[in-house]
Amino acid sequence: MHMADALLSPAVGCTMWAASAAALAWATRRLKAQADEGRLKTQADEGLVPLMGVLGAFILALQMLNFAIPATGSSGHLGGGLLLAILVGPAAALVVMASVLGIQALIFADGGLLAWGANLFNLGVLPCLLAYPLLYRPLAGAAPSARRAGIAALVAAVVGLQLGAAGVVAETALSGVAGLPWQTFAWLMQPIHLAIGIAEGLATAALLAFLRANAPELLRRTDPGAEWRRPLMRRAALAALVAGGVLSWFASPLPDGLEWSLARAGAATAAPAPSPATAP
Repeated sequence: MHMADALLSPAVGCTMWAASAAALAWATRRLKAQADEGRLKTQADEGLVPLMGVLGAFILALQMLNFAIPATGSSGHLGGGLLLAILVGPAAALVVMASVLGIQALIFADGGLLAWGANLFNLGVLPCLLAYPLLYRPLAGAAPSARRAGIAALVAAVVGLQLGAAGVVAETALSGVAGLPWQTFAWLMQPIHLAIGIAEGLATAALLAFLRANAPELLRRTDPGAEWRRPLMRRAALAALVAGGVLSWFASPLPDGLEWSLARAGAATAAPAPSPATAP
């Protein structure tokens, strides 16, 4: 769901830059406040910061793994914002997502610099600062069971991605440079990203269940600078290597949900009207 620069007008692109920059500034201030309060101790350089880097590599690799959506001719990939928020908190998660999206835009040409703000808002701000605190946390509770955490992850992932897809539609429509009928675009974007959101929710629930079974202390942490982060860093580094180095070879070549929706909406717009001679 990475938007390209061609979908955005400079006015909309700069507005989304400002919104995402404000959210990112809040996140960095939040992390600094935690450090000043002593919640991120001197071990933070050996705990939280490297963990953010390793998880960023893991999310970057996950976003390279497109999976086919049956019977649609489309594919999708995990966003990862909700998973990051669950593991390191919403502020740190947003900083990681900002870095991941910046690398994708600059190195892999996935998204663009003008669209960076919109992409961070849709894939970072909405899941990390809305879906996580307003849906996952209340639904999961303080000490959730595996089933409750899984249901909370599924609901939050689906709603977060639906909000992100709606954001893409709104930003594209307000820009007015793509020439797409926004109603048609919305009717394509929302259902296809519902399927992708369900897949992300199930994957997030599965990862949480794995951590609960193999390293339950990771999900009961209270100190962001504690030593429990070391085993998670090793697992995340290994998972990033496997995902980026092995599983990416098996990624689906089909267009992702946004590309698929753009193609379908463009085809509907370009379809010629029936001539008077052939019209009924």
